[in-house]
Amino acid sequence: MANIKSAIKRAKTNEKRRAHNAAMKSAMRTAIKKFEALVEAKDVEKAQEAFVLASKKLDKAASKGLIHKNVASRQKSRLAKKLNSITA
Repeated sequence: MANIKSAIKRAKTNEKRRAHNAAMKSAMRTAIKKFEALVEAKDVEKAQEAFVLASKKLDKAASKGLIHKNVASRQKSRLAKKLNSITA
C-alpha cells in the first residue's frame, strides 16, 4: 500500500473507477445478449426495444471511452443486421 497521501487517494479512485467501468461494460454486454436471445426467439417487437437499449448502452460506453467508437459502431451495425433479418 502507498504511503503518500496523494498516492493513497489515486489508488482509491482507481479502484472506484475500475468497479464502475466493469459494471457499465457488464450492463452493455447483458443488453446485447438479451437482444440476441430475442432475435433467436424471433420476437420482433421486443427485439426492436432491446436493440434501442443495446445501441444506447454501446453509444454511452463509446462516449465514456470504455470501448472504441469504431467497435461500438461495428457492434451496432451487426445488431441492426440481425434485427433486419427477422423483420424482413
